[in-house]
Amino acid sequence: MLLQFILPGILGSGSPTLVTLVGSSAIMFVVLYLAHGFTTRTTTALIGTLFGLVLVAVMGAVAVAAAKLTGFSSETTVQLGTYDPTLDFSGLVLAGLTVAALGILGDVTITQASAIWQLHEVDPTMTARQLITRGMQVGRDHIASTVYTIVFAYAGAALPLLLLIEIYDRPIGVVLTGTEIGEEVIRTLVGAIALVLAVPVTTAVGAFFATAAGDGPAPKLLSRLAR
Repeated sequence: MLLQFILPGILGSGSPTLVTLVGSSAIMFVVLYLAHGFTTRTTTALIGTLFGLVLVAVMGAVAVAAAKLTGFSSETTVQLGTYDPTLDFSGLVLAGLTVAALGILGDVTITQASAIWQLHEVDPTMTARQLITRGMQVGRDHIASTVYTIVFAYAGAALPLLLLIEIYDRPIGVVLTGTEIGEEVIRTLVGAIALVLAVPVTTAVGAFFATAAGDGPAPKLLSRLAR
């Protein structure tokens, strides 16, 4: 999907943002169901992931426009500009934000959905409100650990650049608003905000599905047969 749809779409006349959003949604649809099975729990994670991807696209568009990012932050993008100067490089930045958010969103949402289902299996009498309350206790810890994981991952990838900044002793304000670091700061902030908002949505959807599944005629019939 990435090689045959997203990349040719970006190089074509389509909007990089729209192409990446559609392709990323299709990727997560296939990946989640193949990796975790065709279950309601996986559907819960998919809903949370798609919600997060839309948030990344919307917030990323606002952030890229506000920061006036041109997309020419590396030698690679400069070479790409010589190959095809008609490319929307600001849109390319936003496309990169969306693709980068795929893995972390899928990780958080499937874990959160699993936590809700495990809580429901341990105590099927728990209400949706109780499931949400307990699930968010897990979610808050997961959010915090994932956010600083993102920060450290970006810092590790940009370590040579950070060393150059340290050598030249540039002011922190200039560093944060520069093109090179600015993209990483926006990528971190947008991804973190999407994670923070995707977790409660996934938790609420999972609690609704779990309690609805427990109240239907099929579970009641199985309970009677077991007796």
